[in-house]
Amino acid sequence: MFNKISYLLFIILPSSCWCNDNNLVIPYNNYKIKLFILIIFIFCYVLVILEEFLKIKKSKVTILTSTLMWLLIFSTSFDKTHLNELVKTFILEYCELFLFLFVTMVYINTIKHFGVLNYIQSYIVYLNLSYRQIFWFTGVVSFFMSPIADNLTTALLMGSVILSVDKYNYSFVNLSFINIIVAANAGGAFSPFGDITTLMIWQKGILHFYDFFYIFLPSFVNFMIPSIIISKYLPLGSPQKSMLKVSRKLDTATKLLLLLFVFTIFLTIVLQTALNIPTVIGMMTGLSLLQVFEYFNNKYNEYKLNTNNQIHNIEWETLLFFYGIMLCVGCLSTVGILNDISAFIYLKLGGYIVNPVYTALPGNFIIGILSAIIDNIPVTFAVINMNHEMSVGQWLLVTLAVGTGGSLFSIGSAAGIALMGQASKAYTFFSHLKFTWAIFLGYILGLLTHIILNNKLFFLFC
Repeated sequence: MFNKISYLLFIILPSSCWCNDNNLVIPYNNYKIKLFILIIFIFCYVLVILEEFLKIKKSKVTILTSTLMWLLIFSTSFDKTHLNELVKTFILEYCELFLFLFVTMVYINTIKHFGVLNYIQSYIVYLNLSYRQIFWFTGVVSFFMSPIADNLTTALLMGSVILSVDKYNYSFVNLSFINIIVAANAGGAFSPFGDITTLMIWQKGILHFYDFFYIFLPSFVNFMIPSIIISKYLPLGSPQKSMLKVSRKLDTATKLLLLLFVFTIFLTIVLQTALNIPTVIGMMTGLSLLQVFEYFNNKYNEYKLNTNNQIHNIEWETLLFFYGIMLCVGCLSTVGILNDISAFIYLKLGGYIVNPVYTALPGNFIIGILSAIIDNIPVTFAVINMNHEMSVGQWLLVTLAVGTGGSLFSIGSAAGIALMGQASKAYTFFSHLKFTWAIFLGYILGLLTHIILNNKLFFLFC
């Protein structure tokens, strides 16, 4: 909804790209300590990957690791004043992201509290569609809902719809879950609100809000290609007719709440794009409006709201994990490790391409594949801090690759991991792996679509 309005409003505003910030790197020549720091980080990430088996929260691991890494640098560096400023810079980046996500999560929880998601779910089930119709309906809804509600929330909602329809038809559930994951991740790639990675890139000032819409069609290609292929394997017929009725109509207060959420997003975009005001200001203003809404709702409406309860129920584990991982990656950036990796990925591998405009293509392609193996959030933050100068087209390629590359494996995105938990018998790592080839085909064609359609953006630098 707000995407179309915002696009029309800001289409006349100029594009932007991010210039390198070499102040985030210090002269650090203690190679033994650098190697030790890298080993600590790798060990930390292994523990993060094995979280489900070890039963250790990843936030605990990353926060402790970030502290150890920075202690090593401070204890072996002479320029502690500069280091202190660098740490504050990374903490400020985290605080901006934290407050943005904090407000978004409170709104989403409040919307859930008012039964909006249950209303959507029960209405879809009540339509009594065929397996094929449900497959395409949930896929298309996921693609267009993800830019607003984020890919994780979208995947969980649509996954619940599929399970409500026929949770015992494992083939249908598996194929529909794969379709939802691909659609949600692809849809989230062309909006700053669709995924944490796009939000990080937008908040950093690398791209303007409307720049993301250049990859709408490539994202759609990324979604459609594997979905068309996977749909060929769907079971025939329809699920048993559902007797579930629509839970309740949306009342005036609920509609007002939805409008308030859309207005908050729109206000944030206007303030950031027109006046260059940090996005946090717009979102926190939206939080204050929500509290005003709470006051009048509790005064005149029987269905009460307590925003403190919604704050209590937000995903604190996720927010704390972001703190740890951003400080860890910031440490790697400070001692120059990310610069070394950047030199290999973008210069060594891209050195075989004659045209300098396209030297980052192999690196960005690999970054997308890495996001399927490693969580896309630290991958994106690492790319941001690699200090590699790229055009608007290349940054959009990074956004598209990282956003959609996670669909290749079930563990490659938060949406995939969440749905594995919803239906552990029907949807598994290996059941997803059977269709990785189709998803990879969509990944390649999506990137090629962007390179061909948006070729002029690859020549647009700071």
